[in-house]
Parts: sequence; structure tokens; C-alpha cells
Amino acid sequence: MTEPFRPPSLIVTALWHIESARDPAPTLEQLAKRCGVSPAHLIRAMRLATGQSPMAHLRARTLTKAARRLAATPDDILQVALDAGYNSHEAFTRAFTSAFGCQPSALRRGTPLATLPLTEPFIMSTQPAKALPAPRLDSRPGFEVTGMADRFTFGTIPTIPALWSVLNAREDELSPTEPCAFGISYDTTGGDGFRYIAGFATAHGADVPEGMTRLKVPEGRYAVWLHDGHVSEMHQTMQAIFDTGLAKAGLSARAAPELEVYDARFDPKTGSGPVELWIPVEA
Repeated sequence: MTEPFRPPSLIVTALWHIESARDPAPTLEQLAKRCGVSPAHLIRAMRLATGQSPMAHLRARTLTKAARRLAATPDDILQVALDAGYNSHEAFTRAFTSAFGCQPSALRRGTPLATLPLTEPFIMSTQPAKALPAPRLDSRPGFEVTGMADRFTFGTIPTIPALWSVLNAREDELSPTEPCAFGISYDTTGGDGFRYIAGFATAHGADVPEGMTRLKVPEGRYAVWLHDGHVSEMHQTMQAIFDTGLAKAGLSARAAPELEVYDARFDPKTGSGPVELWIPVEA
């Protein structure tokens, strides 16, 4: 019996390219092309797996290697800076100081390397990725969602339920146009973290209650997976989608809001039940 096709892990591939990068370091577009995905897909996958964008991880690893070299060799700081891809001593010093809280010369004056917040190679879990069925392909026209929104990092994801609690207490202030609630991640490819809104679809131009936010979701094509379990495990499903699920389906993510659709099957009291995950994909 022929084994089913198992695409290589996108994260393993990306990390291999990052660790083997030589000067000049690859751009985001070049790195994504080598991995066979769109830049938006790569950014989202890396952030789900490591908490960092691919370029932030690449810069952190480059500076860590430079710090180790400064601590272990008498090499000139300018040469270390140039080899790390920086065009000047000043640019390298700014980046180094921002990352480690001290100047490169501090390592030559006895500052222990162990006191620096170095970024070590990311070790992937040896556990196999969560198995996913083939997604359903669907399209949605543009619509608007009104609700409670905030910015989150991957370290503050556990606080998202508090946003839902506030929404549930103020649900009567809204007039939903669909019999479901939406959790939407957006602004996922820029800056630190992402924005998230917990809300309901509302009529175009409807009033926005004080303290709430309205998000306009553009029309588009989606790959839809069903997460059937507790919401605390949803991160594992999302990571599997971006690491191997999209590639296995021959799809690549596009930069657009990602939808969690909570219908009557979901039990908000227990946090369990089916949730549809609508992942925007290239047409």
C-alpha cells in the first residue's frame, strides 16, 4: 500500500535555511521562495511555531553568532559587523545594544557571554505534527464584524478569553446579522504579535458601541478546517495548518484576516466544541 504524501515540515525547512544562511542574508521574499510558500504564509507559520517572524529570528541568530565570535576570538569588531551583514560599526552597535542591552565592546571588557539573552537554534518537537484532513475550499463576500479588540503577543494569547467575557457581557448592544460569533486574527504579518477581535457580523455602517471596534473583512477565498476539541488546543491545529496542512492541500496563505467561526455547536461555558477555522489562501 502506498504511503500517503507527507509534505516536509515548513518550519524545519525554514529553520534550516536560516541556520545555513551566509552573507548576504536572504530577504523575506527569498526565504519564502526557497520554502515554496508566500511571505505571508511563512511569517504566520514561523510566529505560530517560534513566536518570532522569520526575519526577526534570522537577525537574532545572526547577532547571537556575532556575540559568540566576539567572546571567543580577538577578531576586529568592524570585521565581525561586516561578516554579520551590517554596513558599519555604528549600525552593528545599535542592533547589538538593542538585542542584548550592552555594546559589542562590553564582551571585550569582561562581560560574561552567559548574561546576554542569546537566541539559540530552535529545536523542533520530535512529536509528529497533528494529522489534518483535507480542507474545504470556500469563499466569502466582504463583511463587517463589531466587537472587542486588542493587540496580543504569543505570550499573551492565554488572556484572549477575557476579551470574550467582555463581549458576552455586552452582546445585547449589538444586532448580529449571522447566527454565529467570530474570533478574527489580523495584522498578523507586521510588528510584534497580532490584533484579535471577538465579535459578531453587523450591518454595513452600523453604529459601533463605545469601547468596541469594527473590522472590515474583505471578500476572499478560504481553506476551512474544523477544530473539534477545547479552544486551548486550537494553537496546535493552527500550527499544523501552516506547517504542513496548507502544503499538503497545494495551497499557500495570503495576508488577510483569519476567521474562527463559533456556531451553535460550540459550548462557550466549557470552551469545547467544533470551531471552523477559515484560513485565507491565494486564489
